[in-house]
Amino acid sequence: MKPEIILASSSPFRKSLLQRLHLDFECYSPDIDESPYPREKAAEYVSRLAQQKAEAVASIFPGAVVIGSDQCALINDELLGKPGSHENALQQLRKAQGETVVFHTGVCVLRPTTGFSEVDDILYEVDFRRLEDSQLEHYLLVEQPYQCAGSFKSEGYGICLFKQMRGDDPTALIGLPLIRLIHMLENAGVQVV
Repeated sequence: MKPEIILASSSPFRKSLLQRLHLDFECYSPDIDESPYPREKAAEYVSRLAQQKAEAVASIFPGAVVIGSDQCALINDELLGKPGSHENALQQLRKAQGETVVFHTGVCVLRPTTGFSEVDDILYEVDFRRLEDSQLEHYLLVEQPYQCAGSFKSEGYGICLFKQMRGDDPTALIGLPLIRLIHMLENAGVQVV
């Protein structure tokens, strides 16, 4: 019998990514505090939140395989999360101009019935072009990426903001690193292919 799979997220982006794997799954949004700890490194932060999200949902669905994920962006060691508003997004994009932004995407898979637990942090780098404020404003009005770490959607119009992208898994930049996730799910006993 196939185990139930739960994505511990309300993100439509993560849901859309997981649908690519043609698995039956449900989404359940965990209610956790996402505030970073003082002096917490980006890798620790996203890994901790991915695991806390998965654990919170696994406590409600103990027979399921639970997937948790979280993401943040770093510009010159400054942690950036979801902007939440147009003005905050504009500030984030201004900071990114001509810079390399490093994205950390934490992913966790838990299967409480077997004791399986795996957590990882996947990196992806984006070099931003230098654009005028009017161009940034236009982008934000078109795409409104206010719930996206770093204030853009690379899978959409946000691609026009970049000079170069580097990483092993482009889905990590969108919010759920599918290449790594497939290995984790298979390690947990879930047949993907």
